[in-house]
Amino acid sequence: MVRAIRGAIQVETNDRDAILSGVTELVSEVMTRNALTTDDVISVIFTATPDLTAEFPALAARKLGFHDVPLICASEIDVPGALPRVVRLMAHVETDKSRQEIQHVYLRGAVALRVDIAQ
Repeated sequence: MVRAIRGAIQVETNDRDAILSGVTELVSEVMTRNALTTDDVISVIFTATPDLTAEFPALAARKLGFHDVPLICASEIDVPGALPRVVRLMAHVETDKSRQEIQHVYLRGAVALRVDIAQ
């Protein structure tokens, strides 16, 4: 069965290391909480708020072993008053879990984005 998993993290600064560290934490948590391996992942879409330009978020996933997984990065819409310095992801995965069992992951300040589903 194919499922989509959402996640987001707010990073400290528009700095290459901060972005890579934050995305590494986010991807690792998504994988752990949902008991996934890279073989389970079909693709991942990353978005970053327009204030994050120091590195592509997908690089963190590549460094975690997502070598054969299609990844893409895009910019979020620049909405006035939106939470700054946020990287979001939507991972498409093969899993036997039901929609109710999927663990969406919102970390650091990004918890405020989806308090209804953040664990």
